Amino acid sequence: MRFASRAEAGRLLARHLAGAGVSADVVASLPRGGVVVAAPVARLLDAPLTAWAVRKIGHPLNPEFAVGALAEPDVLWLDERWVRHDPDLHRELRRIVAKEQETMVALAGFLHPQGLPPLRHRRVLLVDDGLATGATACAAALAVRKQDAEAVVVAAPVASPEAVERLRQVADDVHVLWCDPDFAAVGHYYESFEPPDAEELRRLLQPDDKG
Repeated sequence: MRFASRAEAGRLLARHLAGAGVSADVVASLPRGGVVVAAPVARLLDAPLTAWAVRKIGHPLNPEFAVGALAEPDVLWLDERWVRHDPDLHRELRRIVAKEQETMVALAGFLHPQGLPPLRHRRVLLVDDGLATGATACAAALAVRKQDAEAVVVAAPVASPEAVERLRQVADDVHVLWCDPDFAAVGHYYESFEPPDAEELRRLLQPDDKG
């Protein structure tokens, strides 16, 4: 399965979620690409669209390989399988986490300058453009739970079985259009995978514009 664009994937995901009876009080997208996917989902489910600032924590020797993630305002999730018994790695990760924390704070200020939306007793749908390891979505789900959300559901057009299994441990439910046992990089599943620019993100996240 390949999608022409994130917008097309979002429309297909929206129809799937509506057909499955999923509802939400808030659709929280994971930037950047997840915002584009989430916009048609928010529109079809008639829910406000916001974005949740997250940052992947990459392995020092391979930054593309996620060993953890940060989620605003204060969640750090690390995959203990990779970091438990390696003090040298812990030292390197502290440096990486500090740098990514600064980036995340700046991103959060851009995404919602008025602060996080209230989530207490609300049903939150977290949407991303794909779930490779599930690290960032896992951190985001834990962060949303700390805001006393009533329920947390994660959705994406495509995911690895590992990511789905990981997220089922922290979310109330997980919905994907395709769980690929031979998962490749997220971009492999899109014909067009250019990241949205700042202007497109602003437009999609306008309170009166759900995409």
